Amino acid sequence: MDITTPLDSQVIEKLKAGDQVSITGVIYTARDAAHKRLIEALDRGEELPLDLRGQTLYFMGPSPAKPGQVIGAAGPTTSGRMDSYSPRLMAVGLKGMIGKGSRSQEVKEAIKKHKAVYFAAIGGAGALIARTIKKAEVVAYEDLGAEAIMRLEVENFPATVVNDAHGGDLYQEGKAKYSK
Repeated sequence: MDITTPLDSQVIEKLKAGDQVSITGVIYTARDAAHKRLIEALDRGEELPLDLRGQTLYFMGPSPAKPGQVIGAAGPTTSGRMDSYSPRLMAVGLKGMIGKGSRSQEVKEAIKKHKAVYFAAIGGAGALIARTIKKAEVVAYEDLGAEAIMRLEVENFPATVVNDAHGGDLYQEGKAKYSK
């Protein structure tokens, strides 16, 4: 299924755990250190450096770009490290997350409550994923280096819906299917 960012409720409503998607549009990168700063800014009542409403965060730390490339390898990092931050960010409008690995029960409940979605990208395929990134620029927390928040323009970024807004969980469904 082809989807375009920013995400809206009509698209999110259609997505089901297990759907293969191809994402085109803008996504933002953010890992542990950037998430921590975003939450600290919210705690201080400050405006965030980007408007998260309808946006998708890719849990990724890029490698340096080689000459002629937009970005180096751009594979996903383990999403569980962002679990303590994700519910709060969904509460202020975050609608999509991309990473690898399962999410906590608290995050899955927040996905349902805020009508969001969690996608998995293919771990170990950072060089291939990088080919879908057409433009990359740092937009916040430049001092964090590879963990700075980047704005990526992507075209046909491959991902799989793991947790949908209806409570679907591809990882749990997979385990149940083969646990007989």
